[in-house]
Amino acid sequence: MPRIHWGNVLAWLLAAFFLVGAYGNTFITAEIAADYARWGYPESFHYLTAIFELTAAVMLIFRPLRLYGSLLGSAVMLAAAVTVVFHGEYAHATPPCVVLGVCILVAILTVRSRRSR
Repeated sequence: MPRIHWGNVLAWLLAAFFLVGAYGNTFITAEIAADYARWGYPESFHYLTAIFELTAAVMLIFRPLRLYGSLLGSAVMLAAAVTVVFHGEYAHATPPCVVLGVCILVAILTVRSRRSR
């Protein structure tokens, strides 16, 4: 029976999360558009977010790029958390902080995996 590499499993789950996020930020609802406007972002800023999320997802899938994908994903989630905290929406900070933690964990596991080879 093959051994499960949890770093790979987490990286693929994170990639799936960012793929869904990229889709959601490409085809935003009126409610999400209102959120971006309320936070002071330009009208098309959600496309930039989608590009960053898609790039992070692709990088997470490929092991040689995984560390960079986890760092990019960390930056996206840190920006999301800072945005909602800055605007006093503290309850909305929990999901990006959890995903930020997973991104950091994937980065650590990736570095450890590279060192053990």
